[in-house]
Amino acid sequence: MGVAADRRTVGHPGVGRVLVVIPTYNEADNVRRIVDRVRVAAPAVDVLVADDNSPDGTGAIADTIAGNDPRVHVLHRPGKEGLGAAYLAGFAWARRRGYDAVVEMDADGSHAPEDLPALLAAARDADVVIGSRWTRGARVLNWPWRRLLLSRVGNLYARVALGMPVSDATGGYRVYRTSALDAIDLDSVRSQGYAFQVELSRLAHRAGVRIVEVPITFAEREHGDSKMSPLIVAEALWRVTRWGVRDRRASVRGRPAALARWP
Repeated sequence: MGVAADRRTVGHPGVGRVLVVIPTYNEADNVRRIVDRVRVAAPAVDVLVADDNSPDGTGAIADTIAGNDPRVHVLHRPGKEGLGAAYLAGFAWARRRGYDAVVEMDADGSHAPEDLPALLAAARDADVVIGSRWTRGARVLNWPWRRLLLSRVGNLYARVALGMPVSDATGGYRVYRTSALDAIDLDSVRSQGYAFQVELSRLAHRAGVRIVEVPITFAEREHGDSKMSPLIVAEALWRVTRWGVRDRRASVRGRPAALARWP
């Protein structure tokens, strides 16, 4: 059996070699739980813990896990540089090693690994799969009404401002085929937090790749501290407004953005 045939028979059926990237910063209470759940839910995928030199020892815990499981890897980063930078580093790590798809997943348990098989099943016929909190069949657990309102209004604003038919542009539970990442200008990405997810949604939409949304169950973290802050929200609002104005100006000048293909 040749190399090409070998590559078709390894990894997740219909998708290929899959890497789940889990950024961490002070997630010592969560990292072992989330990695164990991923390994049970999707045994054929690999895991990369991208740790930003957590002072609570998260990186050392991840090293111990990786030492006992060849499908778990650790990327030690020099310091806290933000969610977007961690994912970009994970994407680059995956592309250098020939993975066929990359998954974004939070370390705090808000993204249920048990939903991962459904996202990967959708990736058989899509370039980008978004685990959506705001599509039919999704559930959001233990969020206060203010967080619910902020997310719903923020996503509506992004949808209208950027002209993207995406119900959860800020959602961070995603599958990207590496061919889709190749089509996106990742070198231009500068945003973090909510804005990072919106920016990648926008770039994927403009690149014309096939995007689908799959309902998920989203739950508030039970252990550790949330990384959400007013600064992250303000960054997202400012950047979405700026992108929306820029895209409309380009359209007026006769250079409309490419439209994504939707099912």
